[in-house]
Order: sequence, then C-alpha cells, then structure tokens
Amino acid sequence: MVVSGLIIRAMTEADRDAVGLVGIRAWQSSSAFEDTYLDPVVIDRVRGEFEVFARETDCDVVVAEIDGMIVGWGARAGEPDYISDIWIDPDHQGRGIGRVLVEHFLDEMRSAHVQTAKIATHAKNINAIRVYERCGFRVVWQGTQWSESMKVELQKVRLEKPL
Repeated sequence: MVVSGLIIRAMTEADRDAVGLVGIRAWQSSSAFEDTYLDPVVIDRVRGEFEVFARETDCDVVVAEIDGMIVGWGARAGEPDYISDIWIDPDHQGRGIGRVLVEHFLDEMRSAHVQTAKIATHAKNINAIRVYERCGFRVVWQGTQWSESMKVELQKVRLEKPL
C-alpha cells in the first residue's frame, strides 16, 4: 500500500516532542488495554515514559511524516533483530503507515544480515497483530509479561519472521 505524501526518515532533535505526543496518543487510543491499565496514575507514568524516551533515546528511530506533520514513528531499541516500537497517530491509523514502518525496519535488518526479525505487542492489540502478520510475522509466544513503564502485568504476544 502506498500512502500519498508519506516520507520515512530518521528522527531529528526537532522531532522529539512530536514523537512523544504521537506515542501517548496512539497508546491511549488502543482498545487493547483493560480499564485497570487506564488508571490516571498509569496514564501519567506512561506519558512520562514516552516523553523521556523521545527526549533521551539514541536508538534507531524513524518518523513517518505527511505534509510536514509526524503521523507515526518506529524504533529499534535493544537487540538488532528487534522492532521495539511502532506507534501511529490515531487520526492516521488504518492507512498502511505501520506496515511501511515495519517494512523499513525489515529492510534495514536484511541489509545487516539479520536472520530473524522479532516484534511484540499486547495480546489484545488485534490491529497491530494483523499488520505484523501481513508483513509475514507469526506468533511464537503468548503469555504474561511485566510492563516496567506501566508497572502492571500485560498479556503479550511475540512474533517472528525469518528474513
């Protein structure tokens, strides 16, 4: 799918605030989280985590931009075979931006001769799981995992794709 006017590029210093805002907006719009996760204290904690990540990260972060506005972003933090983040602004979800970001990272991994790509999400995040499966990922694990940023247990899935 081609998204008209979409540009994928490396995050710059000027993008950091927008990256944090897109992240929290996307997180809050997700239907994956149960009401217990949406406690105001949890929301404030997660907002702070997005702000700190956007401000301080030095990992591989790319932004998706349309008409000069950041509409999504993705990151590869941690292991070189792992896509750690894909966040799309709620007003732009369902347009293929997430898939373009995933494919961008898969291309980077192929260039680096990574053998298997990995990604994870909340087990109830059906839309994200569908995107990842359309990109060739398959669920390899489902279970409970502690979220350090939210300070709660989450139902998670991990997906992998041979490259």
